[in-house]
Amino acid sequence: METLLDKARVEEVLEMIRPALQRDGGDILLMGLEGSTVQVRLIGACSGCPSSTYTLRLGVERHLKAMIPEIKEVVTV
Repeated sequence: METLLDKARVEEVLEMIRPALQRDGGDILLMGLEGSTVQVRLIGACSGCPSSTYTLRLGVERHLKAMIPEIKEVVTV
């Protein structure tokens, strides 16, 4: 059975991550939830940054999974 994620809960965790991204001139938007996958878009300086893949995996995804264990993956759309 597929787990349904709570959008408000995901947004709450993204709010904790957002200041770090904004300090570097970027930001993150929650684009959608599909099963146990969170769909996001990195914007501003983060959208074209060569380190955006690392930011997504080692920063955003790791933090989201630690706070919401039901999340299996975070992808950019």
